Amino acid sequence: MTEIEQPGVRAELSFLDRGSRVLRQFISPAGRAATAGTEPHPVTVHDGRPVQRSFALDEHGFAVVDHRSAVTDFTDRAQLEDVYVPEVCHLVQQQLGADHVLSRGWELRRSVDPAQHGAQPPASGVHVDYAPDHVPGMVARAYARHVPDGPAFRRAVVTSTWRVFSPPPQDWPLALCDSRTVAADDGAAVATYFVDELPADPFGPVDHLTPVGSSWKTRHSPAQQWWWFPGMTRDEVLLIKLGDTDPGAAGPAPHTAFPDPAAVGAAPRHSIEFRTFAYFC
Repeated sequence: MTEIEQPGVRAELSFLDRGSRVLRQFISPAGRAATAGTEPHPVTVHDGRPVQRSFALDEHGFAVVDHRSAVTDFTDRAQLEDVYVPEVCHLVQQQLGADHVLSRGWELRRSVDPAQHGAQPPASGVHVDYAPDHVPGMVARAYARHVPDGPAFRRAVVTSTWRVFSPPPQDWPLALCDSRTVAADDGAAVATYFVDELPADPFGPVDHLTPVGSSWKTRHSPAQQWWWFPGMTRDEVLLIKLGDTDPGAAGPAPHTAFPDPAAVGAAPRHSIEFRTFAYFC
């Protein structure tokens, strides 16, 4: 696959500001606060449709997979729990060849009036959901809790299965970065704190708080190569790597939503992302 030969769109993506030194985000019932700054960069997001079968999770950090769900209404939480959870866990197990797959929950997103639909807005900053240093302990704790009598695992892979269920085109599609073009110092971990109230000074001391985890915010680099898959339908998913305990395997794929200027007047994007831990024994 020759990436530079593929057509693309110009998009302004939001990256981690290189001057940010205190990297925290606080989440409370009333809202969120973050100390990390962002900076916009125009990038070319290449059309992956002509070469979509060339992408592989263990090479690029993401792949397009055909999958028809039995769910008839993705806003019906009972269907999601009873049908979609086992469905996607089975899909991930098939695609990765894993021995065990654990559900880590799902999130609905909608580009217009998300709160009225029980959803979050599209994630518009370049990120990976989990920081690399956080992954080994996170997957080990989950395995010990949910598979206490299982055999020791030699590898764990964290993925997100992303599906849009509104009709194409999408007004806020997803852009993904080829993990081979991402350097270790292209990003930094951002600690996440759940709090009852947002701190008056988010840059102040946090010794009394315990972070619940950390995400990985990405800085811009000209070496990064970005891709999107226009016109996605509900009968296909993006399988995105978020972490891997095998240091020799492909790394996670930074990603972000972005507004497609050609999709003016399109139906609001409505999507579901589903995270899983896949274990190899």
